[in-house]
Amino acid sequence: MLNELQCEACSKESVALSESERQSLILELNDWKIFDREGIPQLEKVYRFKNYKLAWSFSNQVSELAEQEFHHPSILLEWGKVTVTWWSHSIKGLHKNDFICAAKCDEFIEN
Repeated sequence: MLNELQCEACSKESVALSESERQSLILELNDWKIFDREGIPQLEKVYRFKNYKLAWSFSNQVSELAEQEFHHPSILLEWGKVTVTWWSHSIKGLHKNDFICAAKCDEFIEN
């Protein structure tokens, strides 16, 4: 399971996932989507909450995860909503790390 894995160091020499690899891994996630932004595939999900404070708390959990894994997403915090977007900046694409972190984000909601 993706959420049980740890991120590996990703550098400019790392290789982005192929389309078929991305499609295979996204099947292991719930409600995540792949968007292409300026030629860069990105993994994104919108989480909804009852209020700002719950959304803020979730954002903090994602931030802590990012520091633990040394892999950092874009986090958009709004009233009752958090949008999390993962991609690997160094390779301008998606790496397995992005899918690992996405799976770990979902654990914050399940617990």
